[in-house]
Amino acid sequence: MAPGSLDFQCALVTGGGGGIGRAISEYFISQGKKVIICGRTESKLESASKEMGATAFYKLDTGDIKAIPEFIKKITSEHPDLDCIVNNAGVQRPLSLKDMKAEEFLEKADNEISINISGPMHLSIGLLPHFRSKKSAVIMNVSSVLGYIPTSIINPVYNGTKAFVHFHTMNIRSQLAQAGDNIKVVEIAPPSVGTDLHREREDPDDNKKDKNSSALTVEEFMDDVIKGWKENKDTIGAGPSLKVVDRWYGEFGADYAKVEKN
Repeated sequence: MAPGSLDFQCALVTGGGGGIGRAISEYFISQGKKVIICGRTESKLESASKEMGATAFYKLDTGDIKAIPEFIKKITSEHPDLDCIVNNAGVQRPLSLKDMKAEEFLEKADNEISINISGPMHLSIGLLPHFRSKKSAVIMNVSSVLGYIPTSIINPVYNGTKAFVHFHTMNIRSQLAQAGDNIKVVEIAPPSVGTDLHREREDPDDNKKDKNSSALTVEEFMDDVIKGWKENKDTIGAGPSLKVVDRWYGEFGADYAKVEKN
């Protein structure tokens, strides 16, 4: 049996200096967990770490794939009790085939894929040997409701990256269970949440509650996520995404369960 969602001692949270990552970090710390945060902006990480009482912070661009093996070596050496990774860091870029040159579109798309797909995958898989040396460990991947229903048409790459996260998380959960590894794999699928994720949009605040009635505040989002952790769910939605997750698994869950047992 895999451990529970909160059966860990020390978590690494990517993008932990703000938004959802910071909220997750603060909750873990409130539960007596050690938390290490990483991200791209050192000054932001330093102040957030001090304010939260995080164990440590590291500067890391998760899109810099070549830097990840050395980062894993360093963090597991300096924090051997690390037994949880929360792949939260991500970017969402409006990309328009009508208004952008192909070169600009592709350059931004490639970077978004590196940050949203390659980075989390390299961190999770790269940490597996270390996690397998622990009594138990937890991998949490943050996807999006847009990985289930790609309704944000201005974000064709983001939607695709989050669909990858959804399916990749399902498959590695199955593989680790089949291998008998004591590693819990959790997917968190947020709806629109009032963070700075939309900072590159024409209106960077269009995911805030005063402009989008279906959006959640970070506090509302965390209420549902904490409930999902306590219920030991494999896939956790919040607000509007709760129904979407349930609809998806209601339609396709049994089909997946059949092949998972083979």
